[in-house]
Amino acid sequence: MKRVRRNRRRSAGFTLMEVLLVLAILVILGSMVGYYMVGAQKKGYERTARAQIGNFERMLTGYRLDTGSYPTTSQGLQALREAPADMGNSSKWDGPYAEKAIPADPWGNPYQYELVDADNFRIWSWGPNQQSGDDDDVTNS
Repeated sequence: MKRVRRNRRRSAGFTLMEVLLVLAILVILGSMVGYYMVGAQKKGYERTARAQIGNFERMLTGYRLDTGSYPTTSQGLQALREAPADMGNSSKWDGPYAEKAIPADPWGNPYQYELVDADNFRIWSWGPNQQSGDDDDVTNS
């Protein structure tokens, strides 16, 4: 009887070790991408807040040119949309100075406005931690 030798070829495919190595590399790459995406989103939110504050400054300049003064702290940014009820001479108000409703900041909070003196105002966002007076606040001053 003749013995038939069969050459067993290695079956095509990957070993368990190769598959685990590839999965580990993919997890590392995915976590790096996630980390950088969160950082990019944070910077994007801050840039958006700065751009919106800059737009408010331009609108407030137009408001002041027409009325002779900036809105009071109690009138706030809403004075850019509607003539304030407590305004002395409402015929000077030539608004609305904002085409749309005053948006919330990128974190979903209302922008804060304060009239510092007759010639200066402050607009700020509480930032990501949603608390005023911290280092993460975005402000025009």
